[in-house]
Amino acid sequence: MTDLAQIRNFSIVAHIDHGKSTLADRLIQATGGLTSREMKDQVLDSMEIERERGITIKAQTVRLAYMARDGKTYTLNLMDTPGHVDFAYEVSRCLAACEGALLVVDASQGVEAQTLANVYQAIDAHLEIVPVLNKIDLPAAEPERIRQQIEDVIGIDASEAIPISAKTGLNIAEVLEAIVHRLPAPKGNADAPLKALLVDSWYDSYLGVVVLVRIVDGEMRKGQKIRMMASDAVYQVEQVGVFTPKKVNVERLGPGEVGFITAQIKQVADTQVGDTITDEKKGTETPLAGFKPAQQVVFCGLFPADAAQFEDLRSALGRLHLNDASFTYEMETSAALGFGFRCGFLGLLHLEIVQERLEREFNLELIATAPSVIYRIHMNDGTMRELHNPADMPDVVKIAFIEEPWIKATILVPDEHLGAVLKLCEDRRGQQIELTYAGSRAMVVYRLPLNEVVFDFYDRLKSVSRGYASFDYHIEEYREGDLVKLSILVNGEPVDALSMIVNRQRSEARGRAMCEKLKDLIPRHLFQIPIQAAIGGKVIARETISALRKDVTAKCYGGDISRKRKLLDKQKEGKKKMRQFGKVDIPQEAFIAALKMNQD
Repeated sequence: MTDLAQIRNFSIVAHIDHGKSTLADRLIQATGGLTSREMKDQVLDSMEIERERGITIKAQTVRLAYMARDGKTYTLNLMDTPGHVDFAYEVSRCLAACEGALLVVDASQGVEAQTLANVYQAIDAHLEIVPVLNKIDLPAAEPERIRQQIEDVIGIDASEAIPISAKTGLNIAEVLEAIVHRLPAPKGNADAPLKALLVDSWYDSYLGVVVLVRIVDGEMRKGQKIRMMASDAVYQVEQVGVFTPKKVNVERLGPGEVGFITAQIKQVADTQVGDTITDEKKGTETPLAGFKPAQQVVFCGLFPADAAQFEDLRSALGRLHLNDASFTYEMETSAALGFGFRCGFLGLLHLEIVQERLEREFNLELIATAPSVIYRIHMNDGTMRELHNPADMPDVVKIAFIEEPWIKATILVPDEHLGAVLKLCEDRRGQQIELTYAGSRAMVVYRLPLNEVVFDFYDRLKSVSRGYASFDYHIEEYREGDLVKLSILVNGEPVDALSMIVNRQRSEARGRAMCEKLKDLIPRHLFQIPIQAAIGGKVIARETISALRKDVTAKCYGGDISRKRKLLDKQKEGKKKMRQFGKVDIPQEAFIAALKMNQD
């Protein structure tokens, strides 16, 4: 067992693309965790989609042995965390297992919104922070200005920030020395009853569920019987090991150490992240604080493009849920799209990634309905229910009022794009809280309704700021709103998959845009098709698809006009009858295009 004074547990936190995973690669290389032949870029990003997009989705951990300049050998437990706002829960649980953090800031771009969010999480978790200025080999790097910016914006001392280049390996040795000498060692008692924090869990087809643990007190050995305090389940430990980043089995894990265990656990759902693991017989009485469970904020329906693939989608969701317990799913049916699932996600990027993994890893073709947030509907009888799907909205006369979630958003943007960003926030019913400057960059804090953000806010923000704005948010409160259900009717029949909940003032514009879009997408039939947007019984927008006409008078040459009139009247009657009994076929492509429409 390693001496506590020679263990360092630390996370790497930063904004997206500031070089966390590349720094982790260099640290692994510098300490000999992998040979140069085994090294590859982003070695800890194991998912194909992570490597392709160049982002970290799952937090990864690795144990390194480092011989410091003072001659002692230290055990470093490194946790590489995601940078995107949707995966902030991954960051929070890594920070709970550490005593220190490396704050990586891009020396050319400076402090971004997600840098702030992650560093504040680290400060709240009482971690020691070592600032690192990355990418100083770039021609645009301004290390002195960024040092000052870290002090002004975050309020931590950056005079000893280490200038590095994670790409070339410049000053990596200084980072390792700073980890050893500036970060505190963990505390713990090897003789106390076992107390371990469950940091993460994932499914392995050979071993069952692999559980990542941080030992606080006591020790964990092979063959030991352990109890999960939240679910009260008892398991026998089969394997104890660490990642170096390869899996290496060890005899035991002691206080301050981070490693993995397997214990024939069948489902990831049985291992709640943040749970406390203790010994079955000589267990601890008080569990660790744990973390807030991951909160789904965006919901949408996922339907197979081919109805015959429904069972494949069900098994694919079940298998994906084994590895990512942070999304939820339940079955639902739609008159337009058939059988599918209503799924809950942590944000839009999370939704996109789950959808892409289903399509790529399980060869499914999917249709996703418009994303929706959770509304709280207060009924006249005093009860309150949560609404995930606009199609399930109860009768308006039974509703007292509806509440919607509001977020607090922090946007960092260069001065020249500030006007466009403020206009975008105002257009989305935003309320400005503060506007401050850090050098030539403005930091704007806004309150915004979440349903205005989930559609295309992020894309619009990137386009109005030419990609320079960074955005971070968290849900703050629920507020009463003037919200209505907007229904889309095609030939008098409501299409449930296209219904949405919108603010009353924006309902007309949204309804008109959807009708215009559908007019171009639905092919013409032999009869006239009205497309309407309605709130309750009131139609607020309408477009009409004209009928395909057959020239019934083609064979009439000359003669009395009444012969032609007679044929045209007969055709008119037939079209009227057709419209009453005719069924409008909306092709799948039309649904996909309508649901992807730019919600302006």
